[in-house]
Amino acid sequence: MGSRPAYRAVAAETGGLLGSRGLRLVYGGGNVGLMGILADACIAAGGQVTGVIPQALKDREVAHLGLEDLRVVGSMHERKALMADLADAFIALPGGFGTFDELFEILTWAQLGIHRKPVGLVNVEGYFDPLLAMADRAVEDGLLRPAHRGLILVEDRVEVLLDRFAGYEARDTSKWAEGLGR
Repeated sequence: MGSRPAYRAVAAETGGLLGSRGLRLVYGGGNVGLMGILADACIAAGGQVTGVIPQALKDREVAHLGLEDLRVVGSMHERKALMADLADAFIALPGGFGTFDELFEILTWAQLGIHRKPVGLVNVEGYFDPLLAMADRAVEDGLLRPAHRGLILVEDRVEVLLDRFAGYEARDTSKWAEGLGR
């Protein structure tokens, strides 16, 4: 769950806001840590939750068995593809390697024009500041186009990010695939 109470609080707040706004949560299907808090808060607020979990993780008893919609897949690759297909937008909360992996994959897919859905970070207590600095450095060094850096929406507060998602105008990134070297 992390060492900072703010991480647990933002997971609960995010789940509660999604549920109260009538938005479906699509997430990794776990019942532990911040994922469990997120899902439980969404359910408690009257929301609908779809969990997607690989069989291997379900076998390790980390699946949230209180979900009406728990989809079990064969691999992490299948999990990410199904979650991306089911979701209308993507939010990253503070997390570890799994969060980073999923965030960068979904950003790469946006860069390539595979999807045109908003991607946002809830920057709790500046958690994502080093990652954002790295992206800015990549722009400065000519390794990332400014338009691609602009794919990341960043807010300190979940409700502001959700409001930005509601007004999001999808960008046509298909033409960017031609310049993959940068």
